[in-house]
Amino acid sequence: AWRSIGFSHYHAGQFTLHKRMSHGVRFDFNYTFSKSIDLASDAERVPIWGGLGGNIINAWSPFQLKAVSDFDLRHQINGNWTFQLPFGEGRHFASSVGKGLDAIIGGWDFSGVSRWTSGFPVNISNGFQWPTDWQLGGEAIATTRPPQATTRYTDTSGVGQISLFKTNINAINNFRSPFPGEAGARNQIRGDGFLNTDMSLTKSWKMPYKESHRLLLRWDVFNVFNTKRFDVQSAGFDGNLELDISSSFGNYTHVLTQQRLMQFGLRYEF
Repeated sequence: AWRSIGFSHYHAGQFTLHKRMSHGVRFDFNYTFSKSIDLASDAERVPIWGGLGGNIINAWSPFQLKAVSDFDLRHQINGNWTFQLPFGEGRHFASSVGKGLDAIIGGWDFSGVSRWTSGFPVNISNGFQWPTDWQLGGEAIATTRPPQATTRYTDTSGVGQISLFKTNINAINNFRSPFPGEAGARNQIRGDGFLNTDMSLTKSWKMPYKESHRLLLRWDVFNVFNTKRFDVQSAGFDGNLELDISSSFGNYTHVLTQQRLMQFGLRYEF
């Protein structure tokens, strides 16, 4: 059965601070506070194992799973900047310095991009139990909110694990299965947010034989601080937090960020 009874709501406020290039400084700062609500974030044509599990469980009461969307990010901060070091020809200090010294202290630029967000929400699956719909098990319901913290521990086999919960072994006891007729509760838990900063340092030289030609040296660093943020959609067995699989409940298996990377480039412009 296909019915067009679904809805979604998105509300947001955005604050932007922009500075145009002057005195060698330019930057943008953006903050967004938002909330997205829907009945199910997956299209109903997406099978239960094909998306994030956001399907309508109880066709007779489709509003039971009304909650924040799977892609809801409450807070987002983005920034980018360019800072021209104030030394050398055409800049604030030593602007009339000779070409030899200018080749050393002049033409340096520093720039970067940074992004931070709060965490994505995640469902706690009822697992292989079907109280309301034989195909769709529904979502678990939190009886008490389990304490959350990115926790490192060693499991019974001696393997190091990283958990979504502060007390991994007992976290599963904070949830119950839905009763017959219930669909459960969506997106009660949030994972890590995203945090990443990229920076670049460049140095340019004007060619002595023609000023319209120049040589540009560039050093790029991605994820400068080597921050690690874990993907909440990868927590649990096969990426699913399920009430009937306690051994891996809440264990992260993937990260949202990449390790620190660097690259160098040399370019001739004419």
